[in-house]
Amino acid sequence: MMSGLPSHRLAGWLLDAYPVHAGMAIWILDDEGIRCRLVDPYRPSFYLAGSSADLAVAWRLLTSQRISFQVNCVQRRELWSADTIPVCDVSILQPTRFHEAVKQLMAGVPELHFYHADVGLPQRYFYDRGLFPLCRCEVEITADAVVQMIVATDSPWETDYRLPPLRIMEFLLEGASPNPNHGGVVQLAVRVEGEERVLNGDDPVEFLQTVEALLQRHDPDILLTDWGDSYILPRLLRMSAQMRVPLSLNRDPAHAIGTRAPRSYVSYGRVLAHAGERTLYGRLHLDRRNSFALSETGLAGLFEQSRVTKVPIQQMARTTTGTGITSMQLEQAHRAGILIPYRKQQVEEFKTGVEFLETDQGGLTYAPISGYHEGVGELDFASMYPTIMTRFNVSPETVNCRCCAENPAARVPEIAHHTCRISQGLIPRTLAPLLAKRAQYKQQLKTAPIDAMRQIIDQRQTALKWLLVVSFGYLGYKNARFGRIEAHEAVTAYSREVLLRAKEIAESQGFRFLHAIVDSLWLQKPGAGRDAYDRLAADISTQTELPIVVEGLYRWIGFLPSRVNPRMPVHNQFVGLFDNGRMKVRGLEVRRSDAPLIVKQFQSEVLQRMGQGQTIAELRMRIPEIEALTEDYCRYLREGRASIEEVAIGKTLTQAPEHYRHATQTSIAAKELQRRGVPVQPGETIHYVICQSKAALPEDRVRAVAGGDGTITYDIDAYVTLIQKAVSVLLAPLRMNCAR
Repeated sequence: MMSGLPSHRLAGWLLDAYPVHAGMAIWILDDEGIRCRLVDPYRPSFYLAGSSADLAVAWRLLTSQRISFQVNCVQRRELWSADTIPVCDVSILQPTRFHEAVKQLMAGVPELHFYHADVGLPQRYFYDRGLFPLCRCEVEITADAVVQMIVATDSPWETDYRLPPLRIMEFLLEGASPNPNHGGVVQLAVRVEGEERVLNGDDPVEFLQTVEALLQRHDPDILLTDWGDSYILPRLLRMSAQMRVPLSLNRDPAHAIGTRAPRSYVSYGRVLAHAGERTLYGRLHLDRRNSFALSETGLAGLFEQSRVTKVPIQQMARTTTGTGITSMQLEQAHRAGILIPYRKQQVEEFKTGVEFLETDQGGLTYAPISGYHEGVGELDFASMYPTIMTRFNVSPETVNCRCCAENPAARVPEIAHHTCRISQGLIPRTLAPLLAKRAQYKQQLKTAPIDAMRQIIDQRQTALKWLLVVSFGYLGYKNARFGRIEAHEAVTAYSREVLLRAKEIAESQGFRFLHAIVDSLWLQKPGAGRDAYDRLAADISTQTELPIVVEGLYRWIGFLPSRVNPRMPVHNQFVGLFDNGRMKVRGLEVRRSDAPLIVKQFQSEVLQRMGQGQTIAELRMRIPEIEALTEDYCRYLREGRASIEEVAIGKTLTQAPEHYRHATQTSIAAKELQRRGVPVQPGETIHYVICQSKAALPEDRVRAVAGGDGTITYDIDAYVTLIQKAVSVLLAPLRMNCAR
């Protein structure tokens, strides 16, 4: 397999990795600034368990398909058992045929048990070689670019790592359409090295030649786009084929651009749409409009997630954060010699009705005391659920283990579960370094000397936060590879006990309990300053064995009532002013993606005026000023001066338009797009304007924004009502306080 030609070494960063016929192609950006394509003769493998007869059938089937392979008999352990089992380690000598081999065997010999069969090949390569995306590495290669040795020279757990000097080219769309796939006139703009150029598409050949010239001249490492997966790249490729003008989107000319069709899926109860994929080889394509990681954490956060999870950057940008935490669990299992089953086989233990009610309670929440309060402190448990999993060793294989059933110290509070006190579980081993690294970043945030560095550190710690957040959800997710509902129940039981204990400690020290949501507490004590809250946090940390910090002290905070029933408080809807002048807002229109821009702008101005009040008395003095502002916005609407962009509402389709039984505003707009020939799918955001909210014909009530003719008029009363609702939720409690 190895070339006999002389070898030499190079050092640099690993940009990309993907399977080719001879192994894994890897791209290195070396210290001289050269982008090198190398081939590592890597042979991925999977494991099979079954009878001798079934295995013999498998070998004949692979041979008949001319798939080259090697077999070794080894012993490996399943997660749920301390014992090893005999399995066959099947190496596929041509990595590009790996998935074909697995598929053939699953169809031809379904009686076999498959392990490590559906781990992505780049991830498996990273696990086996100890590499990760954007790692610093040293490579020994032959003269014909075959890797003889490769080793990472930094760690994914370093916080002060160097990134390569990446060249970035942006493809943007100039135009007013909220979604170009739904219609509207847009133009392609290219931004590179601080300059932006809008391309004229009147002559398609000249247009394509200009794009190609820019790619050749700048040779970007990253193509950063808006709507690249669903709109820009598909149209560029279609034009390229029609005009027969080639585009060098890939650095590797031997590969076609990777594609994946759009799809809809459900995550944490929400219907989401994935716009499909257009992935490149040797160069990275990242679409900001099709990436949760990019939208939430920026490039620095995406790189951070990719480094610690060992998921390739283009995949990490387009997948859920749960895929990242799963990859980390898979690597832990792989390192420990634990078999990774093709499909989850562990089922929920039987429970009686009473046991089900006792265990399936979730996190603890206290209803807030409605209204505005002064001198309030907020305490937050740091990454509570992941910390519980680590501190109390909660993992699928450690819950209700055989070895600790009689150990009182192993009991989970309130419920009939226990956790192992002898062997550390897979999940705690996965989460411990994440928690430690995020704590390092948060400490660095306090001392970072410049804003640019603080922004990068904050994006990185936010990226780790999202991995930690989903780790709990995946612990109880029925399809998660290492999910188990009993482990999920154990975590929430510990959290309830910890929150109750924190409440008791606070009240014993004279603090009034105003509100609590799972891992956050809002407390009040006359005359208590930062020192008192810090001492309380230290006492709670000591007695609960979980870290808790003072999020901040509020000059005032308002826990807002339900808009449907003003007597009922809403758990996650509040606004408060910290003593450093920063405001914290939850559950209001200004933070909602489906609120019209004009309502967001209005409520933002209201909050700015409220932020100038240092006490509740000063807040009440602001009411006339806020009422005048409200009238200004209502007059602006009544005079018809609001633009379409200001009144557009974006709502997510929860199902296909034809499946809606009632004429909701969202379904009406979606069906209008369908009549125009625009395909829409569940999870997509539909933008529309309320035209006549009380019209007899549903199609007259709203109009879709995209592709409109510019003649849309809005329902003045409907938008005035939205403005009034946005202010009344904030002022109603103040007026009630005043009346008292």
